[in-house]
Amino acid sequence: MGQVGSTIAGLMVAYAYFPKELLGPGKRYALKLFSYFYPYLEITIPEYQGEYGFTRSKVFAAVERYLNAKSTKQAQRLQANVANNSDTIVLTMANQEQVTDEYKGIKLWWASKLTTPNQQSITFYPREDEKKHFKLMFHKRYRDIIIDNYLKHVLDEGKAITIKERQRKLFTNNKSEHWDFYRMDVWSHVVFEHPASFDTLAMDPLKKQEIIDDLMTFSKAKDYYAKVGKAWKRGYLLYGPPGTGKSTMIAAMANLLKYDIYDLELTSVKDNTELRKLLINTSSKSIVVIEDIDCSLDLTGQREKKEKKKDEEKEPIKEVITKKTEENKSSEVTLSGLLNFIDGLWSSCGSERIIVFTTNYKDKLDPALIRRGRMDKHIELSYCGFEAFKAFAKKYLDIDSHDLFVEVRRLLEETKMTPADVAENLMPKSDGEDEEICLMRLVKALEEAKEEEKRKVEEQKKAKAKGEEEEKKKEEENGEVI
Repeated sequence: MGQVGSTIAGLMVAYAYFPKELLGPGKRYALKLFSYFYPYLEITIPEYQGEYGFTRSKVFAAVERYLNAKSTKQAQRLQANVANNSDTIVLTMANQEQVTDEYKGIKLWWASKLTTPNQQSITFYPREDEKKHFKLMFHKRYRDIIIDNYLKHVLDEGKAITIKERQRKLFTNNKSEHWDFYRMDVWSHVVFEHPASFDTLAMDPLKKQEIIDDLMTFSKAKDYYAKVGKAWKRGYLLYGPPGTGKSTMIAAMANLLKYDIYDLELTSVKDNTELRKLLINTSSKSIVVIEDIDCSLDLTGQREKKEKKKDEEKEPIKEVITKKTEENKSSEVTLSGLLNFIDGLWSSCGSERIIVFTTNYKDKLDPALIRRGRMDKHIELSYCGFEAFKAFAKKYLDIDSHDLFVEVRRLLEETKMTPADVAENLMPKSDGEDEEICLMRLVKALEEAKEEEKRKVEEQKKAKAKGEEEEKKKEEENGEVI
């Protein structure tokens, strides 16, 4: 039996590794007979694909990430590499190494293979020189489970690891005259390294948790969106006065979900066709941002257009012609084009995408632009309250309470100050400043803001009274006293 067992083992090795054309007729027949009774199946996953072998397989990349965790614990020889778009060192199993895996009680074998050509040849395609691939081997009785479930599990896990390890990017759209026809580099990017997170975001804790829950629910809702027949996307409208943290909120959202950010500047988009091209060239797992949407284009409805037309009638003809010429040179993106970008047919290009609008003046936007289904969640970022102040105090001064907290609370209830101003006053300006000096600076700034607000109210009252007095005087002069 020992001799028979060694013969079978030799046949297994020959069947798995040796080119069949190099074996003699007798051994080829033995292999053919052996393959009939051989109970295992093999799946090969090559590293490169395409006509000339230039395109790296996404399936291979996902499998490679998945096997990294297995290889670091099992493989005898490892290779250290830096992952693409990342500064993380990744350990992978070396060529000709094997690892095992288990799925629902089924044992599987993975092997990393590198094949070289039998003879030297001159070629313009360097990928022809060496071919790397993974081999998966399992018992044929589990064919359906492995093909239908296990491979999908491997790909999903590998993609998740890739997203976690990758270096995320901040994109901005290029003007169309700078687009490369062959590469279609419609976006340029830098590495996204913004430190903002929901842990450091100063806002009401309940409101913060509500936003986190909404984002996490969306990121896990792929099957639900497919079930209800909706594109896997969600819109957020962030509105509030300047300095209330809208941009910081976007950075915190991206860091929470590990998404890229596409900062879309609408004024540099020529027309609706270019807008669609930009959308097509965005990736899944991303946040598309249009900041200050009320200032980007004329999207505030018909009322403003009518007022604009009346103003033009009062202007000299030359100025009107000049203004019309300048407007014709600017963006021709329309409201309908933008709406189609958000929730029309083109919005279904890609998946797991968030669209964020920011504005300082929500009331100026066209209702069709911000209705539910387009901007699904409206988040108001307003002036700093006491809960947000306490978060700032903890973050900047590392304190939970102080005698001046009572005074700060009273002033915050009586006046308006943005979170950006509160943070600036709490931040130490030198090594010698302690928490009491910073809090006193904030109290003084709040008192000055209160006095300034009071002064503006008095001026408005005086202006109103003066206007009413002048109006009354005109009526008296015209004999139309009411």
